[in-house]
Amino acid sequence: MDLQAFYSKKTVLITGGLGFIGSSIARRLVEMDAAVRLVDSLIPTYGGNPYNIAGIEDRVHVNFSDVRDIHSMAYLVQNQDILFNMAGTLSHIDSMTDPFTDLEINCLGQLKILEACRLNNPGIKVIFAGTRSQYGRARYLPVDENHPMQPTDVNGINNIAGESYHLLYSKYHGIRAASVRLTNTYGPRHQMRHSRQGFLNWFVRLAIDDEEIPIYGQGDQRRDFTYIDDVVEALLLVGASAKSVGQVYNLGSGQPVSVRRTAEKAIAAAGRGRIRTVDFPADKKNIEVGDYYADFSKIQKALDWRSTVTLDEGLARTVAYYAECREHYW
Repeated sequence: MDLQAFYSKKTVLITGGLGFIGSSIARRLVEMDAAVRLVDSLIPTYGGNPYNIAGIEDRVHVNFSDVRDIHSMAYLVQNQDILFNMAGTLSHIDSMTDPFTDLEINCLGQLKILEACRLNNPGIKVIFAGTRSQYGRARYLPVDENHPMQPTDVNGINNIAGESYHLLYSKYHGIRAASVRLTNTYGPRHQMRHSRQGFLNWFVRLAIDDEEIPIYGQGDQRRDFTYIDDVVEALLLVGASAKSVGQVYNLGSGQPVSVRRTAEKAIAAAGRGRIRTVDFPADKKNIEVGDYYADFSKIQKALDWRSTVTLDEGLARTVAYYAECREHYW
């Protein structure tokens, strides 16, 4: 698929646009001469960072707003061809201690976005960022899109609802929506101030700082990881494809790695750091899903997507980025 030809001159709105994934999409779209508008609330700890668009500030429009503000969204969705809906809370732990904020953003906020589209731009294409946490503990591996969804935390439940709203509006209101279920996305521009939005970025920070990386239990549970460039490619393909409407797609690497081995690879990439084995904290053990890795054959067959960046290569790129730019993320 010729993404350059498709996205050139398209008007594209990105919610969560100053965040990790949103800003990475923006950078690719700018290269393809799209007209890009970013929306971000810059709520502390959520990952939005103005530095993420360093070098392209004059080639994008930024609106500081919250997706829960339906009046703002009603204006922002107008005249947009495509919406990459990356706004949402990501923390499993936070969702268990503050479930109402998670509900407001991942459910109510999503409905407000979709209502804004229905009333002001029903022809827009919307790509929703789903998550592997929707599945909960795997009944079989690799996990395909038909696997039962029984989340272990509030965040997973609310993401199921958010995705379901998109598919419902696609079916009944004609808004062309699709969902991409992400799994352990990592790479440059990820927030690095805390570990509540995924453990790999935190492993990288601890290794760079030559600190101990805590491994809960034996660390033998396996995960698959997708580098940010591969994730952006998948999202752009879904956005450009007419046959993606009403569909959900898993992403994955096809190369599951244990948590302990992942920590060892982060240490090797940074050239420092060490591992310390600790007992599972009760709050994390209760929502731990064990092994998870995805069957992504659906998107591979439909859109010819596959992960191309190995974990070793991706970690090397990630460490190099933060070695240069850490003052903007630590």
